[in-house]
This record gives sequence, C-alpha cells and structure tokens, in this order.
Amino acid sequence: MPDLNEVLAARRAARASRSQGRVNVVAVFILLISVVLGVAITAGTQNPAWLAIWLVAGFVFAQSPKIAKQWERGIVLRLGRYTGLKGPGLFWITPFVENVSSYIDQRVVTTSFAAEETLTSDTVPVNVDAVLFWMVHDSEKAALEVQDYAQAVSWAAQTGLRDIIGRTSLTELLRGRERIEAELQSLIDQRSNPWGVTVQSVEMRDIVIPASLQDAMSREAQASREKSARIILGQAEVEIAHLFFEASKSYQNNPTALHLRAMNILYEGLKEKGALMLVPSTAVESMGLGGLMGAAALRQQTLSEGEAKAGPPAV
Repeated sequence: MPDLNEVLAARRAARASRSQGRVNVVAVFILLISVVLGVAITAGTQNPAWLAIWLVAGFVFAQSPKIAKQWERGIVLRLGRYTGLKGPGLFWITPFVENVSSYIDQRVVTTSFAAEETLTSDTVPVNVDAVLFWMVHDSEKAALEVQDYAQAVSWAAQTGLRDIIGRTSLTELLRGRERIEAELQSLIDQRSNPWGVTVQSVEMRDIVIPASLQDAMSREAQASREKSARIILGQAEVEIAHLFFEASKSYQNNPTALHLRAMNILYEGLKEKGALMLVPSTAVESMGLGGLMGAAALRQQTLSEGEAKAGPPAV
C-alpha cells in the first residue's frame, strides 16, 4: 500500500502536468488559421517558405490565449516575477515572456488524514481517521507563500491531530468528539491562514482502539450497569420500607382496618384455584384469622366439589 508521501507526490505531478499541458480551443483555432493561410500563400506564390513562416507564427501566437475554469485563478509570472491573477475564462499572455505557473482551485477540497498508533495522554495507542474540509481564500498567498499548499495543509492536519491526541485522554477522545473537532479546526486554521487557506470543518470518521482494551471497557461498562441496577434496587427497598412504616402508623390504632386489610389479602390470595397462602401464626392469633381461614378453605372445597359433580360441560 503506498504511503502518504507517494500519494501526495503523484497528485502534485498530475497537477503540474495538467497546468503545463493545457490545450484550449482558441489556441487550436489560431494554429489552424495559420496553417490554412500558410498553405494558401504558398500555393499562390509557389514559395514553401511562407508555409514555414506561418507555422512558426501560429505556434507563437497559440501560446498566448489561456483559459481558466470558473473556479480557478491562473498565476501569471513575467520573466519569473509575479504580475497578478488571471481568470476565470479567456485571458491572454505574452508568449515566451509570461507564463502561467499554476492554476489555483478555489472550490472546497476534502482531504482525508489519519493518526496511526498515536498515544493518548493516558498512554493508550489509538488509530484516528478524519476528514478535513478546506478552501483557498487568497490565491496569491497560496501560490507565493508555500510550495505546495495542498500537501502543506495535509501535513498540518496530520500533525495537529497527533498533538491533540497526545494531550487528550481516551475517555475525552471518545466522548468529546465535537470539542476535539473544533479544537483541531482552530489549530489547523491558525497554521494554514498565512498560506491563504481557510478550514471550514473537521470531522473524525473513526477511532480504533486495541481489541484487548475494547474487552476491558466492555466489562467495565457491564460492571457499572450492574452497580447502577443494585443501587436502584436498594433505593426501591428503602422507599418501600418507608411506605410500609407509614402504613403501619395507620393500622396501629385502628384494628378494624387491619382486619379488613388481612381479609383482602386472603381474598386476593385464595380467589385463584390451587393458590397456597402462608400466614404467620402470630397474625392468626392476634387478628383471629383462624376462623376466617377455615371458612375460606371450606368455601374453596365446596366450590371444587360442586364443579366435580357437575361434570364436564356439554359440547
């Protein structure tokens, strides 16, 4: 897999070849007109020198027209000295005296960059992938202040990401993405502003941590959830005990209400068939529940015998 240097070098060579080898329709038209005039004059005078003269003239004048696209600005140098920006559209230069060194793209550019095996402040190795959105706001500075502004922005983003990861803990890196993205955008913007480049936004795509650490973090999260569940259960027990304590105050001086509550509990427990109710002996003695329980059991037995005599329902 090619490294970042190779990729940037290939992109730089491709941009240079495109800027130097641009062919536009105006130059081709001038060259064709020169060839036609040269052939016509040569045919009329029977002198082939005119063809050579017009070919040379057409080649010279074809170097003058240049075309820049709507989002581009051409950097014009006159004998190596910067003279200004040209474009968009058709513009003319002096052949062999002036030349267009490069075309500056003023659209928003996306650059992906990464920080591999970078240690956080708590010495955890992480791999972070991010995307940078930037654009050239000053074409003159981008052409004159830095050799290759695209490569410079890419390196500034990568080193800035490593700096921020180095002073950030893993927990902050995972939970505070928005803050880290804003801090990284500000850092890259400070470095690239002298080059005529402004950073619009930075977005972290992925944060990869070691597999062993992922397992440890998963166990830690599970233990934390179990702890929270136990705490919630204990708080519920405290609230229930408090409510029972308040209810006992209501029944303390009102034995009739306590008996009615006991009867309701027995009814709820015995209305289901086959239900088993365990009542403490102290409750039977203090509230006289023996007779009540006997009556309830007799009623349950009577209902069962009645259903048995009736037999199965007719189909």
